[in-house]
Amino acid sequence: MFEIRKDASFSERNIPLGVLEVSYPENGFDRDALHSLIERELAALRERYADYDRKAVFGENPYFRFFRKFKKTYPVMQQFETVMFKGRPFPEEDPVTAVPFLLELTTFVLSGTHDIDRIDGPLTIFTPDAKLPFDGMRGDSTHTYPNDICGRDDTGIIFSMIAGADNRTCVHPDSRHVFYPVFGTPDTEPNVIDDALETLSGFVRTICPGAKTESAML
Repeated sequence: MFEIRKDASFSERNIPLGVLEVSYPENGFDRDALHSLIERELAALRERYADYDRKAVFGENPYFRFFRKFKKTYPVMQQFETVMFKGRPFPEEDPVTAVPFLLELTTFVLSGTHDIDRIDGPLTIFTPDAKLPFDGMRGDSTHTYPNDICGRDDTGIIFSMIAGADNRTCVHPDSRHVFYPVFGTPDTEPNVIDDALETLSGFVRTICPGAKTESAML
């Protein structure tokens, strides 16, 4: 596992955070298996949520409540609704990012993706006490939030749970050595994150049997 640290601002909050590190071999993806996995999981979701009601499903969701404190809409809820009910195609062009997206739809747990080869030094998880600027993954200027859950390396901030990934370490088409953060909230039980890591690892093995994985709970 690549080096990850927690500073006191995060560790004293006792918020669960999981990390899955994956080394994908070149040309090792089974795209038929990926497509079948997506179709199978989406079919199960359509059956499970045939009578979907947003308030019943997300009203007491800890992520929904956490984002609402920052006056934000939980992005996984938006993704779920657009794919399941508004006809948005599932983005399966890049298998590396397809698996965390599928994890979010099936578990409602927030994840992300970063290229480890683009990280400068160890990753430090921290909680900022102010709005700290960084370049978002689309090149736009964004910032952290007080009491946000964030990561930085020796060059700068690489993710904010609220604002998303940075432009420097977000994955590119050639990214093969990556890590997936699986975020918790102050109200998330650790077993939820642990189970999500297992699910994500299973997705990776399904689409790329030759991938090397290592997971950790922080």
